Amino acid sequence: MSGKSGTNDPEDGQDEVRSAVPEPEATPQDAAGNRTEAVPVASAEPTPPPQPVAGDVAGAPEQVPDAEPEPPADADVPPWEAPTAVLPVVAPASGRTDAEVETEVIPTLSDDASREPATEQEAAPRPATVPPESGTPAGPPPAEPPPPGPPPAEPAQAGPGRDGGPPWRRIALVVGGVAAVLAALYVGDLAVSSGNVPRGVTVAGIEIGGRSVAEAEQILRTELGPRVDEPVTVTAGDVTAQIVPAQAGLDVDWEHTLDRIGSQPLDPITRVTSFFGGGNEIGVVSTRDDAALSAAIGGVRAVADRPPREGNLVFDGATPVPVPPLPGQTLDAEASADLFAERWAFGDVAFPVETVEVTVTPEGLERALRDVADPAVAADVTVRGRDGAVATLPSDRVGAVLTFVPDGNGGLTPQYGIEAATEILRPQLAATEVEPKDARIVLEGGGPTVIPSVDGELVDWAVSLESLPQLLAAPGERVTDAVYKPVAPKLTTEAAEKLGIREVIGEFTTGGFEYASGVNIRLAASEINGALVKPGETFSLNGYTGPRGAAQGYVESGIINNGRPSKAVGGGISQLATTLYNATYFAGMEDVEHTEHSYYISRYPAAREATVFEGAIDLKFRNPFDTGVLIQAIGTSSDITVRIWGTKTVDVESVTGSRTNFTAPNTITLPAGPGCIPSSGAQGFTVSDTRIITDAATGRQISSTTRTVRYDPVPVVRCVSAEPEPAPEAAPAAPSQPTPGEAETPGGGAEAPAGARPAVTTTPQPAPSTPDESGDAPAAAPAGTSQTGTP
Repeated sequence: MSGKSGTNDPEDGQDEVRSAVPEPEATPQDAAGNRTEAVPVASAEPTPPPQPVAGDVAGAPEQVPDAEPEPPADADVPPWEAPTAVLPVVAPASGRTDAEVETEVIPTLSDDASREPATEQEAAPRPATVPPESGTPAGPPPAEPPPPGPPPAEPAQAGPGRDGGPPWRRIALVVGGVAAVLAALYVGDLAVSSGNVPRGVTVAGIEIGGRSVAEAEQILRTELGPRVDEPVTVTAGDVTAQIVPAQAGLDVDWEHTLDRIGSQPLDPITRVTSFFGGGNEIGVVSTRDDAALSAAIGGVRAVADRPPREGNLVFDGATPVPVPPLPGQTLDAEASADLFAERWAFGDVAFPVETVEVTVTPEGLERALRDVADPAVAADVTVRGRDGAVATLPSDRVGAVLTFVPDGNGGLTPQYGIEAATEILRPQLAATEVEPKDARIVLEGGGPTVIPSVDGELVDWAVSLESLPQLLAAPGERVTDAVYKPVAPKLTTEAAEKLGIREVIGEFTTGGFEYASGVNIRLAASEINGALVKPGETFSLNGYTGPRGAAQGYVESGIINNGRPSKAVGGGISQLATTLYNATYFAGMEDVEHTEHSYYISRYPAAREATVFEGAIDLKFRNPFDTGVLIQAIGTSSDITVRIWGTKTVDVESVTGSRTNFTAPNTITLPAGPGCIPSSGAQGFTVSDTRIITDAATGRQISSTTRTVRYDPVPVVRCVSAEPEPAPEAAPAAPSQPTPGEAETPGGGAEAPAGARPAVTTTPQPAPSTPDESGDAPAAAPAGTSQTGTP
């Protein structure tokens, strides 16, 4: 306001209405000295009844006297049309209604901040004074206030609180109502679905939610049950296979699968969200047979596992063929078994595999093809030898010589096989070479003779083919010359003469074999005849003769198999073994390996004989001297003789002990026929042999070794025909004193390796205990004999 009261200026009047607190200057006062608030009027019409201020609510606390009035809702209302604001007086503690509340005219407060609080009289309500017309001096206030107007109307609603309360009250009511509705729905839904499968539950993709448990089980048994017999496609890397779950030991564990369904959830959120999808897959519990499942996974692994295949170049004739790289992979069998047991009911299963990467790149493969392989097959390679001879490596054989390996940097490194090229080229120049020949010691004119050695001259292929990489890359003619080198023989004439083979140092002869055995004995004797054993070398009879089958000319003859006589191809070689063993025995050779027959054979000296069987039982001796030895084997139709030639340095004596511990044979009855060879049997016994070696020059004893052998009794074999025969004679009893006995069987005495061997004791070193169940024709021999030198 300006300094004047009662002005009729519209602008001033508008300011007064907008002001929350009137300006202090020139404020009119009533007769008691109180300030009065000028309320503009529009005309001389009676003052309209006071209207409540917007926002007042019933029960609001009494207005503070100096509170600022609410500005008018429409700021454009002219001052003379603005109504007088009359507020009801509301007592905070009163329970009166809005109609009972007194109406009080708000006094204008003083602007003096230092003024004391109003007294009770000053706080009394004062009516607003209407200012006079502009230019008219203000007169005294009226003696009485104007009559009260009609009761105030209900306060106008504005904003959230129009319902007569604070905003949070309405929000609480809304929320409470919604919660009540949801609670009712929750309780109702829980009551209706109680006992059923929770909504959204699936088993291996089969919907069973909302159904009764019995109905759900029936659905699962109908739809899920047959899947155990349906093949499931499995993948392991880039390999695909199929497994039938039932054949892999899998089935549905119905009890535990149905237990997974569970009960109705009590969580409201879960129940509400179940109306809008969000299925709950509970899976399938399976019974499993681990052995069958492992076998099924193993079948997949057999085709899935592979080593990495590096990129490579191979040759199809004269055409290089690129082999693209392929990573390796290994199936995790244990994890795959668990995964298949868990996921078979859902369909396809991808097994975990470990991939092994390769290094060769497609670019490196292409580079090797372009720069190396293609030029290599562009033309043949020629090697010129002596006398105009030539050898050719044709382009379609380059693949046998040229190979590739990864270089570790994505490419391939060529490798040139000199040995492979030599195998192709050498035969073509063999006529230009001179093969070296070893010196030979032959027995002519009753004694050994040295046939001189021959030096050789061969192509040095390693040197001749040094330029092979350049030749295979050359664009033009591809020709090189062969380089020859001298080659000395393994045994020169001088070395053969120094071996000292000049006299017989051991000899032994046996006979009494049948014709078929003689064929085999003479054939084997021809193979070892002339064998040279250098100082320190070990000779093996099986190793020297090699296979002794029908392909080599051997025939069927006698052996001992499972303790009784039998026949097989190559039988009878044990007689050659016994003869050779005795010859080396008296030559002073070192016994490395030998095995006696399972029962005694009369043609051989007791405890000083040997048997052999191809691939199982061998005869081996070592030359312990500084000079060599030569084996001479001579076979006739009736006997076999073996001589050991060398330089005599020792004398050997054999002392055979008495036979003890006699045992009686048993009787075996077999159906008559080709498989039954009758035998009268013979006693078993124990006997020993002692070899005494002395220095031939001084007579000084070098060694004495005793070997004890237990021979099994020879069984009595009776071949019985279909007709009854007389009862068999009693087996011979063991005598109280050693007596000679004889029980011949046909054959030459080869051994079959089965069953127990005779007990052998050797002093100071035990003999090998090789299992054996074979022998030759058994017979007794004199006991307590002694042999010295060459028998």
